[in-house]
Amino acid sequence: MLTRIATSSVRGLLVALLVAMPSLILPGTSPDAAEIVTLVAIFAAVLTTIEYASSYPSILEFRDAPPFNRIRYLSLFLSIVMIAVLCRAQVYPNAFSDFVQALGALIGQVVDFPMSPVRLMVTFLGDSADSADIALIRSAAGLSYFISLMSLLIFLIILRFAGWPSGIKGFNVWVNLPTFDPTAGADVVDRLRRDAWFNVGLGFILPFLVPVAAKAGVALVGPAQFASPHTLIWTMAAWAFLPASLFMRGIAMARVADMIAERRRRGRRGAAALVTA
Repeated sequence: MLTRIATSSVRGLLVALLVAMPSLILPGTSPDAAEIVTLVAIFAAVLTTIEYASSYPSILEFRDAPPFNRIRYLSLFLSIVMIAVLCRAQVYPNAFSDFVQALGALIGQVVDFPMSPVRLMVTFLGDSADSADIALIRSAAGLSYFISLMSLLIFLIILRFAGWPSGIKGFNVWVNLPTFDPTAGADVVDRLRRDAWFNVGLGFILPFLVPVAAKAGVALVGPAQFASPHTLIWTMAAWAFLPASLFMRGIAMARVADMIAERRRRGRRGAAALVTA
């Protein structure tokens, strides 16, 4: 019990650090913004600690199926740090920020082709944006998209070669999917596969929908609000992280459905063997 509480507290602190990273990296954060960030970080830390400390989570999925959430956390953490470094480099450049800028510009140029999600994100500010803003958005979009794709690739490798999650001792489907009600609707396997396809489909179209929503937001409140470094960091990080997270969730749910179906087949074969014997 003490070990669970200690590890849960560490996870809560890591989540709080994730929320606070932009304010820690960016210069000139206002006191009001710092207070809001502190409150959000404390709330996120407490929620994470409670979820991992309790025997049965309420909203956090795949809690006991590492490294699912660890991959997602590292992906979001790296995206936020890299984009924050890009924003800081506009005021206080250094050798590391120059490297991040060069890397982001290279990746952004590669993935910035017609009708790509990065091209849509680059053009969401419209004609009012200058070349420096466009370069910053392209680099941030390229970095965050690349990090999310790498996290998805790592998860697929673990799924393929480590047999996730069947290799986890004591894997409990209902504890790791607390928001999934096994008693509602049709067969569990069919519902899991249907939800898996829904998550994969939503993850595919979301990178194209977010720039449209961002462009509508710019037209509504003006480009000045989206020029804020904090807004840029969280918008770009969420734009790349959420689709990859939905892809991972859909693939994981399909994997769980296959595990349940396989156990059913084994049970039927065992029952048939007993009958024939």
